[in-house]
Amino acid sequence: MSRRVRLMHLGVMPYETAWQLQEDLFVQKTTLKLQQKATVLPDGFGHHLLICAHPPVYTLGKNGKEEHLLAKPEELLSKGVQYFKNNRGGDITFHGPGQIVVYPIFDIEDWKRDIHWYMRSLEEVVIRTLADFGIKGERIEKVTGVWIAPESPQARKICAFGVRTSRWVSMHGLALNVNTDLSYFKWIVPCGIADKGVTSMQEELGYSLDINKVEEALKFYFEQVFEMQLC
Repeated sequence: MSRRVRLMHLGVMPYETAWQLQEDLFVQKTTLKLQQKATVLPDGFGHHLLICAHPPVYTLGKNGKEEHLLAKPEELLSKGVQYFKNNRGGDITFHGPGQIVVYPIFDIEDWKRDIHWYMRSLEEVVIRTLADFGIKGERIEKVTGVWIAPESPQARKICAFGVRTSRWVSMHGLALNVNTDLSYFKWIVPCGIADKGVTSMQEELGYSLDINKVEEALKFYFEQVFEMQLC
């Protein structure tokens, strides 16, 4: 595993603070690539993996539809929930306690020039993690995410994804529902998909999980799938 990736444990952090940190790292990386005037920087140069959780917040991707937020922003504020429009792909999603949020700031070009490969690799990390806990996570063709029983009428998403890339540098990432309060999802059309549900590891297994153990599994499979070393 020659690629070295800096691991940053952020704990519970306000969404806007984590977003600004991502932007700072993202700009540093893209600017450095321009200054170096190189297609690929030295192996493992400046990759970051940010792991955190957020207080309750809804975020809408740049191509998302505002009507997928089913409550007025002022109503949400009265409930202690924030709302942000951001610059990632995807539609609307929820972040909150009991969820693991992962933001890779990767120079994807250090692996390969293929966004499709990158997204499928992120999904693979989550699928392998879920398997460790006895949950079968699967894909739906042409629909980003990790799902439970995707071919059934009870299809439900357990992990949402949304990224931004520029010059092959990535930001934003994934949100895995571990012990998440799923009632927050009733205020949105999750990821803009109205005919499928949302679930969590707790919901699937019937008990609360040690979120630290889930996080350890995620880190292990990031190292395995992306052939890298967290440090």
